[in-house]
Amino acid sequence: MPTTTLPIDVISDIVCPWCFIGTRRLEQALAPLAPKVTPKITYRPFLLDPSTPTEGTDLRARLRNKYGVDPTTMFARVESAARESGIPLDFAKVTRTVSTIAAHTLLRHAIAKQTQPALAHALFSAYFLEGLDVGEIATLARIASAHGFSVEEATALLRDDAELARTREEARGAAESGIQGVPFFVLDGRLAISGAQPVETFRAAIDEAIAGA
Repeated sequence: MPTTTLPIDVISDIVCPWCFIGTRRLEQALAPLAPKVTPKITYRPFLLDPSTPTEGTDLRARLRNKYGVDPTTMFARVESAARESGIPLDFAKVTRTVSTIAAHTLLRHAIAKQTQPALAHALFSAYFLEGLDVGEIATLARIASAHGFSVEEATALLRDDAELARTREEARGAAESGIQGVPFFVLDGRLAISGAQPVETFRAAIDEAIAGA
């Protein structure tokens, strides 16, 4: 059976719940097409808040300062959307927002190891489902050790200022290219989808991308 390889860039941030939801919906749209369509998914870095300190900040306080309201209603809406997509998101477990420069640095290097999508899933799950600090080097190194890295390799990488600076620059480039929010998906280098769209929307875009390939 002939197969089609479909390149898909996913511009996202690990602390963005809609990115978690959007990538799950993309996967659900792709699943019925296997093995006819083989997606080649590459995660690209985006920083929701480039000013987030390394040690992170209180999530609820940050959202109150940004939006001027209690985030409880916002959390409930996101949790509902996540559960509809099969993600048991519970914001009671998520207390802090953290810098994701280190996490994105690991993801950059996971491309060569061919473990990047699985590592991205693990990072989303660690943050949103387990409430782990995905800005902490020890936590990241432990997660990475199940995805092609040794703990020593990941730790050295995350302590390398030049690597972190490169990640920050790549994320800045995404913002300067006009991407103002995430998730943002680019199929076959030419079809863009902004936001955690319904599965049907992803499927229609996939069909269009395949037809034009």
